[in-house]
Amino acid sequence: MATRETPSDVLGTGWFGAVAAEAGPGKTVAVVGDGAVGLLAVLAAKQLGAERIIAMSRHADRQKLALEYGATDIVTERGDDGVARIKDLTRGLRPHSVIEAVGTQESMLQAIRSTRPGGHVGYVGVAHGVELPGEELFYSHVHLHGGPAPVRRFLPELVDLITSRTIDPGKVFDLTLPLDQVADGYTAMDERRTIKTLLRP
Repeated sequence: MATRETPSDVLGTGWFGAVAAEAGPGKTVAVVGDGAVGLLAVLAAKQLGAERIIAMSRHADRQKLALEYGATDIVTERGDDGVARIKDLTRGLRPHSVIEAVGTQESMLQAIRSTRPGGHVGYVGVAHGVELPGEELFYSHVHLHGGPAPVRRFLPELVDLITSRTIDPGKVFDLTLPLDQVADGYTAMDERRTIKTLLRP
């Protein structure tokens, strides 16, 4: 598998999302987004000791990998319906930690509204037109932390986890193409036919 390609990008980013959301032992974590970063955020939350991990996904292949990486629950609903489903799963308490790995207005609001008061949102999805509702955020008591991942901070630990075969993040690469077919790789990811494309010279 293409495990060695992941630490500097998607694994480091998913890991930062979990750390920023303060995922840890005994906590319930939700992950908004089922791309490579979201799936590796599930893996990271598991490695950091989360007790329950809720992956939000509508794609069967990604759901399967999320479960393999440590998800305990799958939520297929989005937006307000997704928030309601998470509330039902947690008996109204909502997760301690939510990782936002998409970058849209809907995903950010879903993450904030899915987090319990006093909880943490780690956002690593590159924001596209996201506007935060100031008054709602003010009264939510939700902490926000994120941005570009400081990957170098995590590299030694991630490399150790990979070389010891504790984790196998390379499973997110489910399509390999030659470099001259890069456009096809992006199209496959855009159309959700693949999670992550690996390009070979």
